[in-house]
Amino acid sequence: MRRTRDWFEPARFGLFVHWGPWARAGWEASWPLVGGVVTLPLGQDIPADEYHANAGGWQPDPAAPEAWATAAAAAGMRYAVLTTRHHDGYALWPSRHGAHGVAHTAPGVDIVRTFAEACRRHGLKIGLYYSLPDWHHPDYPAFTDAQRPYVFGGYPSPSADGWQRYMEYVRGQITELLSDYGTIDMIWFDGAWERSADMWDVDALERLIRGLQPCILINDRLPGHGNFATPEQFVPPEPPAEPWETCLTMNRSWGYNSSDTDYKLPATLVHTLSEVAGRGGNLLLNIGPDGDGRIPPPQQARMSEFARWMARHAEAIIGTSAGLKPWQFAGPTTLKGNTLYCHLLMQPVAPVSVRGVPVQHLKSVRVLGHDAALPFEIRIPVMDELMHIDGSGEVLIDLPEALRDPVATVLVLEFDCDPARSGSAAPSQETAA
Repeated sequence: MRRTRDWFEPARFGLFVHWGPWARAGWEASWPLVGGVVTLPLGQDIPADEYHANAGGWQPDPAAPEAWATAAAAAGMRYAVLTTRHHDGYALWPSRHGAHGVAHTAPGVDIVRTFAEACRRHGLKIGLYYSLPDWHHPDYPAFTDAQRPYVFGGYPSPSADGWQRYMEYVRGQITELLSDYGTIDMIWFDGAWERSADMWDVDALERLIRGLQPCILINDRLPGHGNFATPEQFVPPEPPAEPWETCLTMNRSWGYNSSDTDYKLPATLVHTLSEVAGRGGNLLLNIGPDGDGRIPPPQQARMSEFARWMARHAEAIIGTSAGLKPWQFAGPTTLKGNTLYCHLLMQPVAPVSVRGVPVQHLKSVRVLGHDAALPFEIRIPVMDELMHIDGSGEVLIDLPEALRDPVATVLVLEFDCDPARSGSAAPSQETAA
């Protein structure tokens, strides 16, 4: 049994939290330090010394994770991932390795601890993001303004001795994160593009990680050792062969970027969750709290819309598998046993059609969140009907306007067999006789 089947694949929905000193200034996470990156068009370009100086005196509120976990649980999320240390090197826990983080700017504060405790209180699995690069660490080496513009694949090489010290630092921090906070369910790596797998010594890192947390999941950004794929900022048109999770921002930034007001509509985000679940994946939706740890109002509004929608529709997301083929229904579909969930992302102007399903085994149709059964009509091929063949056909359903959700309506079709079975069965014994 693959590791992801225990809790990750049934979860379908998680919270990503990007938080660090950058939020204090309203900057994007880490990338302004190296002059920005084309994939984050609303990011800034901040001189290295100015960027790092912003961390001095920042007092992250240890109570902030409670509000994040509360919002995540209300929105129907099942796990949360925190940026414990992003590329800029600032550690959100009092690390005994390195000299950049809360241990030096906010003594007594441990955001990783309060995050883990808040997740457990709200029944969320715990994920910790960790950047393999550290653009502040002298042995990495630290990024300087002379290296602008940032070039992928062109980061300066460390000395042999420096790299040995740096990897001792990485192993030390990972050991802290996976030893000091109880059970950790996921470690979410990033930044491996800057060095080879051999330099990262990925085999030894995996042995270390699994020795400390035997049941942990590792994402695919530890090259060659991932339990799941991580497409970023898009839903793949064809689902990856392995378990997968799309990480997505609500606007165009990961961190709290005060200049970024280009938010996706709440309906668009709900639709994305339906589409991801319908392809058998997870959605890891990001928030970027401000410098005080508060979820910005536009992000809070979107979390509230998820709370409203998931209060009625979580059954069609959590614990489901991918549904029908795209030609069978005009929208995403999910499955749970013999139950088919059809996600209507557009308001219908005609009876809703579901094709290629075992219509003679359809027992009932209703709108999720409502008990009343809906009338439906079935159509089957003429010869199948004449010969009493138990085959596939089409279901037509009238959806009263009064039962429609303003964002996405879900129809529940209950069968007495697998709704996704394909092909036609032979005539029944009674017919053959």
